[in-house]
Amino acid sequence: MVPINPEYVKKVIEAERPDSIMLGFGGQTALNCGVALQRSGILDKYGIRVLGTKIRGIEITEDRLLFKESMKNSDIPVLNSAPVYSFAEALKVANEIGYPVIVRVAYTLGGKGGGVAHNEYELQEIVQRGITLSMVHQVLIEKYVGDWKQIEYEVMRDNSGNSIVVCNMENVLAMRVHTGDNIVVAPSQTLNNFEYHMLRSAALRAADYCDIIGECNIQFGLDPTSEEYCAIEINARLSRSSALASKATGYPLAYMAAKIGLGYSLPELINRITK
Repeated sequence: MVPINPEYVKKVIEAERPDSIMLGFGGQTALNCGVALQRSGILDKYGIRVLGTKIRGIEITEDRLLFKESMKNSDIPVLNSAPVYSFAEALKVANEIGYPVIVRVAYTLGGKGGGVAHNEYELQEIVQRGITLSMVHQVLIEKYVGDWKQIEYEVMRDNSGNSIVVCNMENVLAMRVHTGDNIVVAPSQTLNNFEYHMLRSAALRAADYCDIIGECNIQFGLDPTSEEYCAIEINARLSRSSALASKATGYPLAYMAAKIGLGYSLPELINRITK
């Protein structure tokens, strides 16, 4: 039993010489550790394959600038925002967007370090804290839409590009409360048929563009007074939402994600489960 960080995992790799690792089963800690091992050359040095979603897919979903660009390339709208690396940059962006703004921190779990800033003083406190906590010292300054609905889709995708939406979920307390502290119901209760399929199609496009292999959770914001929506973030791993989806649907998402990482196809797995 050792901490999951590059220093200790490197020692385990040197001693055990595994041929493959999976990064989608240890939460944010495992993703950050895997990216760090790749960037330090450890994975290449020992010829270790990443099963499931590859490092590039993880970087796209975790880096706020790459995520924003990937969503635009997938024809999925995003909120007016910009990644920054200092308070001076954050102040400039916030003044351009207009207060309040939400600060999202790259490579962190559960919204850690982020928050809503209503003025320059709150912005300074949140940005400085977020930059310190971020693995890449990056935060995103984004338009605040706290009264929008927050809708999540659990997507499974295999190595051949087959995809299914296991279920969707709705955050009862809307966008103003982080998912981890929210009340979540599955399936969504207030979406009409058009809204459901609009977001479902967007979720599948996003998972395909990011080359998700296994399971991911995609979060959207939806204006309750119109059909305007935006992508908020993607968790390229099992999460608390995955556990809720498993209980709500009966699909064993952890089992399915692990099998997909080992090369099983979605049709094969669904056939096994339904039997």
